[in-house]
Amino acid sequence: MVGAGIYVVPFMIQRHVPGVGSGVLLAYLLAAVPAVLAGLAYAILSSAMPRAGGSYVYASRGLSPYLGFIASFSQWFALCIAIGVVSYLLTPFVRDVAVAAGASGAARWLDLAAVRLLLPLAVLWCFVGVNLRGLETYQRVLLPLLGLTFLLGAVVIVAGFFLGPEAGPEVREAANVTPSAGTIATAAALLFSSFIGFDAIAQAGGEARDPSRTLPLAIGLAIGIVAVFYALFAGAVYHAVPWTVVRDEALQHDTSAAALLGARLPGTLRVAVVAGAAVALVKDLPAMLLGVSRLMFAWAEDGIVPRAVASVHPRFHTPRVAILLSALVASMGIVGCLLAGDFFLGVDILVTSMLVNFLLMCGSVLALPGRNPALARQIRVLRSPAARRVVGIAGFLLLGVLLVVHTARDLGPSPLPWYLRSTVVWLGVMALGSAVFWREVRGLARRGVDVEALFAALPPE
Repeated sequence: MVGAGIYVVPFMIQRHVPGVGSGVLLAYLLAAVPAVLAGLAYAILSSAMPRAGGSYVYASRGLSPYLGFIASFSQWFALCIAIGVVSYLLTPFVRDVAVAAGASGAARWLDLAAVRLLLPLAVLWCFVGVNLRGLETYQRVLLPLLGLTFLLGAVVIVAGFFLGPEAGPEVREAANVTPSAGTIATAAALLFSSFIGFDAIAQAGGEARDPSRTLPLAIGLAIGIVAVFYALFAGAVYHAVPWTVVRDEALQHDTSAAALLGARLPGTLRVAVVAGAAVALVKDLPAMLLGVSRLMFAWAEDGIVPRAVASVHPRFHTPRVAILLSALVASMGIVGCLLAGDFFLGVDILVTSMLVNFLLMCGSVLALPGRNPALARQIRVLRSPAARRVVGIAGFLLLGVLLVVHTARDLGPSPLPWYLRSTVVWLGVMALGSAVFWREVRGLARRGVDVEALFAALPPE
């Protein structure tokens, strides 16, 4: 969850949601409410169904096999694209580190088109190797990166609040402008992307120790810690840099916390802030690769995609085919970002996909007791059926509102052609996923598989 998005999205939102102005922090708080409800839904379902593939297993057993596949196919595609976006952004972030350190020659080299393509691909496939070697290697790599991300992020928080605002009379006058409720809601829908990531916890399923207890606990801790960290981080930057300055910078070119705050810091601290963005970016990759590969593994276990996708490495016990296929799609995302010269389409697709995914998770919480009472009796989080209904209904309604707001913004007036609208791309991908699902399910039925019985029970551990 704690990735490079916090360095970019809360500031570039001034371009993508005109008029949000000083309302960014309020939009963050608004986005956190449905994120908490979605997290509770995941925690409830993971306590009863601790299996690899998380969202696919939850929705296929709680709602229907088709909705389970659509929820997870949507998530898989969006996260693969997000892996490509994150990898693509690595080169300009490293270039900014070189600029901050005074290495102008290295910065020019990093701006070459070939480097902007080959460096992200090299880093991505390096982390493919980490994932292939199993969770122990993954943990040894990820935890130090996570520690560095929090440490260097703390530099931004302390520096931002220590510096204090630097504003002239005209900036203070503009700061009194209050954004509309509709604008705040639109910004909240986009900022919801910052909370995406806790779902990766659920994808590992039975690979965790005592998953029925540790998965829900990890989800709750992750959302709570990240919500506080993100609020402090964005608040510190906007405290030191007036939103009018952020807006003007975002309208002229891509900007980030490092660029906005770095200009007011001495050399060493400037390098630390910019390096923090690069480390946070790198840290995103192994976790997202783990999540998407486990989704594919779960599909193959149920026979929704060819069984070969469930192939497990004989030594490291990792789903090697699923990891490699996911990385190939992410590599195409890198190429797409380079050709398009922009990355916000990937963010929009991620938000659409995950809002749909979380909506279906809340629906699964509501439907599970009626559809699969035996699994519902295994729930260890919010044991009260009434409390679970409140979470499911509230989450479904709030996430639905965010999805409507986000879709309306995407399909509204825009200079973008129709084929670069995230909603259109998402619908096309879902049509492809639906065709794959029905083809494979018909194949299962022809082979004599009892499809109803298959999706009534959990996959083997």
